Amino acid sequence: MKPVIIDTREPFEYAASHVDGAINIPPAEFMRGLPGKLKDVPKDEQIILYCRSGQRSNTCSVMLRQHGFTNLVNGTSEMRVNALLKDQV
Repeated sequence: MKPVIIDTREPFEYAASHVDGAINIPPAEFMRGLPGKLKDVPKDEQIILYCRSGQRSNTCSVMLRQHGFTNLVNGTSEMRVNALLKDQV
């Protein structure tokens, strides 16, 4: 099963470039509670989060853990996530 990939950068950063299939959910959405885009995602499904340096994605991972998600990966950056996905094929 393909992981859910979340780009935690701001929309203008996501618009410039992002991992194919990634959904854009910036930190402000996580701070308001569980983002609606994730309401139907099973709590044990793999979710890979990334940003530019790994800081925002790490913060968002912590918030997802508070909502009961258990299979979280901080992919750190777009480049690292692309490499990780390439290795999984």
